[in-house]
Amino acid sequence: MDPSEGLLKGTNGGVDQPPKESGNQVVGRKAAWNRKGLEEKKAAVDEEISRMNKLPPNSTYAIHRLRVLNKILHLLSMQRTTSQEEELEMLFAGLSL
Repeated sequence: MDPSEGLLKGTNGGVDQPPKESGNQVVGRKAAWNRKGLEEKKAAVDEEISRMNKLPPNSTYAIHRLRVLNKILHLLSMQRTTSQEEELEMLFAGLSL
């Protein structure tokens, strides 16, 4: 199944929305993310950016997700403080990579 097929068309003017996840799924993804190395994390984010670039350019879902992905890349590329490390974990927790 293509990951882009997981998008749902809402009744709010056709704005794309990601599928809903349970708390256990988010915790599992966070644990998997923490086990990955830096290069694996960057590759996963780059792959997701490529996928988002295939969506319509006026998609508010794609625009927002690209902003989050770019923020993640920025935080991955620098030496982080504890608060920045927490922000990175929170940003990733909201994604399904």
